[in-house]
Amino acid sequence: MALDPAPRILHVIWPEDPQIYIGDYSLIGDYSLPPKRKPFKQPPKRFQPRGVPILFEDHDIVVVDKMSGLLSMSTDRVRENTAYFLLTNYVRKGDPKSRNRVFIVHRLDRDTSGVIVFAKNEEAKHFLQGEWSTFQKKYFAVVHGKLDQEEATISSYLAENTAHRVYSVKDPAQGKLATTGYKVLSESTRYSLLEIDLQTGRKNQIRVHLADARHHVVGDKQYGRKEERSIKRLALHAASLSMIHPCSNEKMTFKARMPSYFRSLMK
Repeated sequence: MALDPAPRILHVIWPEDPQIYIGDYSLIGDYSLPPKRKPFKQPPKRFQPRGVPILFEDHDIVVVDKMSGLLSMSTDRVRENTAYFLLTNYVRKGDPKSRNRVFIVHRLDRDTSGVIVFAKNEEAKHFLQGEWSTFQKKYFAVVHGKLDQEEATISSYLAENTAHRVYSVKDPAQGKLATTGYKVLSESTRYSLLEIDLQTGRKNQIRVHLADARHHVVGDKQYGRKEERSIKRLALHAASLSMIHPCSNEKMTFKARMPSYFRSLMK
């Protein structure tokens, strides 16, 4: 599908605590439906799933704010308590005979919260995955300590061992190039709040790169340090996604506000 060289921009604005206002959003700009297509009607609120507040939905995509602790998709051990399962049930409106479903475009780590998009048809899925590297992904992270540079880029080649642990290597033949940009937003006596520019999308990339820099993400049980009992969750949040709509070619930006817990850590 060819892209409009100058797409119009649609911003999706979200409430302070989106988990309270499920499906509540406002739009700025023009959002044009393709010709000969009926306006999208969202399923009744009683079908809207918990743990994945809907930021935007139409015929082709559904964008949600995934809660921390919820898997993006099923594993051998967990089949139903996933964003994929909940949203598939949602688009079927509770009808197990319905052929409606969602399609996985990308994933967030289980303990990472924030913006995630699912396609609602195969055409949208293939388009989004094909253009994924061109989309802009921003994250918020609270990390241990104070960084030497207020703004920098971390690059390495990432490999994965048989225990599914990701690590950096120097040999390009042994790993895939990963690049992570960051900017310090604020500092406290113990932590720093970062805005992350995810320039590539490797597994566990942000967590590994910050661990390599010796500024582990707070609450990271796999790549971080032993935490105090007061630490409740991984302090990593997918804050925004800027993408091209697979059907209308509109440039769209979806945002999920920083969890209040991150602000409490910085006090």
